[in-house]
Amino acid sequence: MQGLLLRLAQAKAWGVHAMTASGVILALLALLAVLDGNPRASLLWLGLALLVDGLDGTLARKYDVKTVLPQFDGTTLDLVVDYLTYVFIPAIFIYRFVPLPEYTPLLAVGLILLSSLFCFCNVNMKSQDNYFVGFPAAWNVVIVYLYLLDVTPWMSVACILVLSALTLSTMKFLHPFRVKEFMPVNITMTLIWMLCCLLLILQYPQAPAWLMALWAVSSVYFVAVCVWRTLREWLR
Repeated sequence: MQGLLLRLAQAKAWGVHAMTASGVILALLALLAVLDGNPRASLLWLGLALLVDGLDGTLARKYDVKTVLPQFDGTTLDLVVDYLTYVFIPAIFIYRFVPLPEYTPLLAVGLILLSSLFCFCNVNMKSQDNYFVGFPAAWNVVIVYLYLLDVTPWMSVACILVLSALTLSTMKFLHPFRVKEFMPVNITMTLIWMLCCLLLILQYPQAPAWLMALWAVSSVYFVAVCVWRTLREWLR
């Protein structure tokens, strides 16, 4: 009986790892969409990868995969997939679809790739209360704003410069599925934000006012939480 339970636990753990590994296929589909000149499809595939990444960590902790499968490093698997879906393919997306000033695209994309390496290799990338320390290289989120808002080339490159610099900062960024403070609200706002992004991407370039307003409210919420958590530490 004990052996059967162990095999069942291992099957669940392998299932979680398979879910994480599926992000590579989603990354491939997103990249193919970029090569095909289809920004909408690329954003949707990356959005699905973001959803998978939000769920697999919760499942990994629930099924205690580190204990059940100690010979397989799920953290490394997650980092490899995340660099593809959070950084590398979004960087290619920016190079292909986001207008940047002349002579800056290659430099901007290179800065994204290099600054993100620091984030992924930083052993102190999480605070004790599970906030990210410094910008967490979430370029898959950034490209949604750059693409949907259609900002000027200089504003886009300024955004890239600021966020790359914040990677080296001690500013705190919310992890909605790990931070315990306001977790129900954080998760609710995350789901609202993702739904708004989905609808806006599908309807682009149309943007209903009510949908933009809801998207703005959810976006401001995340910024406010990050600023509040950062100031609380600095003032202390």
